[in-house]
Parts: sequence; structure tokens; C-alpha cells
Amino acid sequence: MKIYFKYLIVLIIFGCDSLIPEDLNINPNSPSEAPEDLVLTGSMVGTILFHEGATSRRAGIWSGYFRGTDRQHEGFDNYLVEASDFTAIWNDVFINSLRNAIIVEEKALSSDRSGVMTGISKVIQAHGLGVAASLYGDIPFDQAGRIEYIYPEFESQDVVYEKVQDLLTQAILELSLDVNKPSNGSDIFFNGDSYKWIKVANSLKARFYMHTKNYDQAYNYASLGIGSPAENMMAIHGDVQGNSNLFYQFFTGSRGTELTSENSKIVEIISSSHSSYRGNSKTNEKARFDFYFSGSGRPNYTSGYFSRSNTFPLVSYSENTLTLAESGLRSKNFYTGLSHLNEFRGYMSGGGYLNNGYDTLEMNYNPYIQTDFESGGIENNDNISKEDALLREILEERYVTFYGQIEGFNDVRRTRKETYGIKITPNTGVSLPERFLYPQSEIDANPNTPSPIPGFFEPTKINK
Repeated sequence: MKIYFKYLIVLIIFGCDSLIPEDLNINPNSPSEAPEDLVLTGSMVGTILFHEGATSRRAGIWSGYFRGTDRQHEGFDNYLVEASDFTAIWNDVFINSLRNAIIVEEKALSSDRSGVMTGISKVIQAHGLGVAASLYGDIPFDQAGRIEYIYPEFESQDVVYEKVQDLLTQAILELSLDVNKPSNGSDIFFNGDSYKWIKVANSLKARFYMHTKNYDQAYNYASLGIGSPAENMMAIHGDVQGNSNLFYQFFTGSRGTELTSENSKIVEIISSSHSSYRGNSKTNEKARFDFYFSGSGRPNYTSGYFSRSNTFPLVSYSENTLTLAESGLRSKNFYTGLSHLNEFRGYMSGGGYLNNGYDTLEMNYNPYIQTDFESGGIENNDNISKEDALLREILEERYVTFYGQIEGFNDVRRTRKETYGIKITPNTGVSLPERFLYPQSEIDANPNTPSPIPGFFEPTKINK
């Protein structure tokens, strides 16, 4: 990611996360005056900031991945939030990622470069807007990120999801032309490989159909999505502070002790010393636990998941395969779901997404068979239907796999009212967080901000 350094003339950095050294002299030129290839890189850096930075940490607290132990994060842990807490992370998506991606599209069209260039831009736009809708509910869409609209209008969450799907369909069509690629090195994810971008776009369509519980369509598009780890969309990090893993930057910074995974839901599930441990005769989670954590649950930023140069998943084979498992079970049948779950377990048996030596340590993910989920089987001690037992296992696997990712928060809320799934106990009180708040900056400046402003514990439309 050293490529970031010379291209960040197009990126405005907000919040405490950075992908560049603090003392770097950044050219203040307007992104509207920079070549679209350079702006493209800036939009991608903004995408990483949004999906790997403060937004994912806060979503992690409210989905049982982390506990806040001091100062601001202790407040988040106790659900003490206010609108001003969300200003910087709103900017991560709507300015750092979206605004730059729109500029790329506009400049590419004016330069007669429609094709891969505009297709990538639309994937980035859809990625950010779809996740933003999942977190905030109603958001600006048509007018978002466009400077001619001083007061962008908000659109209903369900309408935004429909428009995100349309945007991804357009992106796939343009990527399929396989012409007008970005200049070499400006696409920091796939270097202009249209095939891989199409795979990502289909996986994102599947993700957002999962959000809206359209499981038939989720399965259809996941079948066209990322089919191997080589097609993952990952934030690639390096060994200098400016381009290191954003979680690493946080945990080694002055406020790193404010956040831990000790006494969290995920530690309960994959710690063999806990009564809720998910392991059995076919599943040994020791290697994954050690990859995620050190000691009793401190996030492993020295050699594991959050280490300095470790990559961070944005759209992955793991997610897509587990989407096939869940949506296949829900929309097809038990055997379809089991087959895809075993596909993922086979991947994990070879080390999966573990690295830094943890992929060679103690683990076991042997394939499941039907009787494991029938009454009295190793995954059905409470005598529920085999379909429900399999669904419970898939949702649990998704939860563990999405550690540190925003999708864990989306899954928890999506399945909260169902009988089976990850059940979170409130850290305080009797209610669980249901959404991010509109930022104070938007409330103060944009008269189109929804009123009355929805509260922290009010479900978004798709989760009511």
C-alpha cells in the first residue's frame, strides 16, 4: 500500500485513523482537478477507512466482538452515544469514499473512458451506500456526494437498497466491456482486473439481498460471486505506520487499551475454557482463537488478525461461501446449505484465512453429515429440527468469521427476532443498539435530515 502515499492528494482524512504518516506533506489540490486515476486511488483509501476504521470498531462493540473499557469507548459500551460521535465516520463514507468515486465516474465520462473505470467507480459507490443504509437507515442516495446539492435529500432505506442493486447491475455491465482500464497501479485492489471486480459486484449484490432477507436472490448472485480466496477484495497493509492495519494503529496508539474482546460474546463462543464453546468432535477452534486473541481475549495485534501488515477483508470468499450456505438453506433445502457449509469448513481445514503461522496450528473442521444435525446429533442436543440446527450453526460460523467486520453487526440485527442465531445480552439496560445516529454535522446543516430523528434503539425499516 505504499502506492497510497503519492496519491493521497485526493483524499481528505477524518478521524483518528490514517493510512499515511502524520508528517507527510499532502498536496492540498482539489480532487476535481486531479486525473481520475489518482482520484480512484483516493476513493479506495476512503473505502478502507470506512470499512476497517472507527465504524467497524463501534459496530464491533454493539455486536459482541469488543468491550469498551475506558473513556469514550466505555461510553459506547454502555450505549452512551450522541450525534456528534458519528460525524467523522459519516464523512468516511460520504466524502472520503463516495465523493471521490463520483468524481472518478464524472471525469471518466468526460474523457470518454466509460467501461472498467466507471464500473469500478460504481462498485465503490454501491459498496459504501449499501453499508451506510444498513447502519443509518434512510440516507441520501441520488444527491449524495454531489456538490451541486447543498442539502441532499434522504431516501427510504428500502428504496436505497433497490437503487444500490441497480447501481451494481450497471457496474457489472460496464465492467463486462473490459475497456478503458485504470492506469497501472491506481487500482490498489485488483489493478484493473474486470473479472475480479465483477465477482466482487455479484458478492455485494448477494450481501445486500441478505440484508433485505431476499434469500433467493442472495443465493443466485452469490453463485456468481467470489469463488476463491484469490478473488478477495482485501485491504493490503504494510510494515510502516502509515500503511499498517487500522486496528493495529488503534491498538498500539494512545487509546488502544480502551478496547478489548475480553468478556465478549465471541470469546465465549470460541474459547475452549468457556461453557458456550462451539467446538465438538469435528471442530477445534484453538488456532482461530489464538489468531484472533492473546491471553483471555485481548485482540491479537502482535502476530495475528490485527498485526501490523495483516490484510483486512472487505468482500471475501469466506463471506460469499457462508452466504451461499445460509441463503441456500433458507431458499433451497437442507442439503444445499450443508454442502456450502462443508465447502467453507474444507477451506478452513487447509488454514483458511488464518496466516502468520496460525494456519499450521491446532485446528479441526471436519465435514458435517446430516445426522450431526438430527435430534441427538453433535449439533442438535436440544432436539430441534435439522434445518434449524443447521441454520444455527451457519449463523454462528458467520458471526465468528466476521469478527471485527461491520457485517457481524448486520447479521445480529437481521436475525435478532428469529428463534435461532447469535443472541446478544445488553451491556446495560434492556435494549440493544439498532442503528448508527445521524451525525450532528448533518443535523445542523441539512434541513432534509429525517425528523423526528430516529433513536439509537429504534430498528431500521428492514429490521423491524
